[in-house]
Amino acid sequence: MSMAYDRIRTDESLRETVRHGNEEYPFQYYLEDIWLFDFHCIDWHWHPEVELVYIKKGMADFYIGCDRHTLGAGTGIFINTQVIHRFESDESTVIPNIVFSPRLLAPELSLIYQKYISPVLASPTKYLIFSSANAEQKDILHTLTEILDMQESKNVSEIKTVELLLRLWGNIYEYIDTEENIPGPHSSIRTQAQLQIMMKYIHDNYSKHITLEDIARTVTLSKSSVLNIFNNNIHTSPISYLVNYRLKRAATLLATTENSIFSIAQDTGFDNIGYFCRKFKERFHLTPSQYRKKM
Repeated sequence: MSMAYDRIRTDESLRETVRHGNEEYPFQYYLEDIWLFDFHCIDWHWHPEVELVYIKKGMADFYIGCDRHTLGAGTGIFINTQVIHRFESDESTVIPNIVFSPRLLAPELSLIYQKYISPVLASPTKYLIFSSANAEQKDILHTLTEILDMQESKNVSEIKTVELLLRLWGNIYEYIDTEENIPGPHSSIRTQAQLQIMMKYIHDNYSKHITLEDIARTVTLSKSSVLNIFNNNIHTSPISYLVNYRLKRAATLLATTENSIFSIAQDTGFDNIGYFCRKFKERFHLTPSQYRKKM
């Protein structure tokens, strides 16, 4: 059974709060279109489960850990456990995907888990991208699409799904067994936690005057360290992230309230109405009044 949402829900650490499956069957299939999410974006989040995505239609930017990739139809992605990620598109981009706990494949204390599953989870590989142009990757993509197609059928078979997942996992295990296939090291859990704490601080205080020093104080780091964490993980500066978040909040208020543009600018942390209008048009390609009329 497929599920779909129009926004990502997270806690203060940006961990996704939606439960994927249940204790008896920790597996969930989603058929989603990135374009239908708020701001055409599946925003920053992470989860302890692994995720496999197939791009069925369209093209989107995929931010995974410290990296960004623009990918189109026919591409597959494996996202390892606890890796922060974000997807955004400028067009309809259909991405059937599965999120599941590796415990579905074998008990944690079993030989299978210890020998084949745990090494993948603990490896430096935070994600893998699969293209049909590569013969080995083509086999992985074929198995992934088999799993996805089965979830759309009337008679979904859990045992067949797990059988295919085991085959897919075996292919991934073999694929990452060579150093050249590793995209790069995980950001440490500590670094990701620090990033999430700082982002949460911005989300809670965006309407106030915030400086880089204020953001750095939340995690007791130097300003240069904070700049590095933001640039290395989400490819922007803390202040740019703050401004962009304020603009998204302003867009929501323009669409859902009758408050004046001046009061919305003030309520979202912009002291200068001219600066607000200029940045808003840069972000949404419309003036605030044009955006309100369109929405």
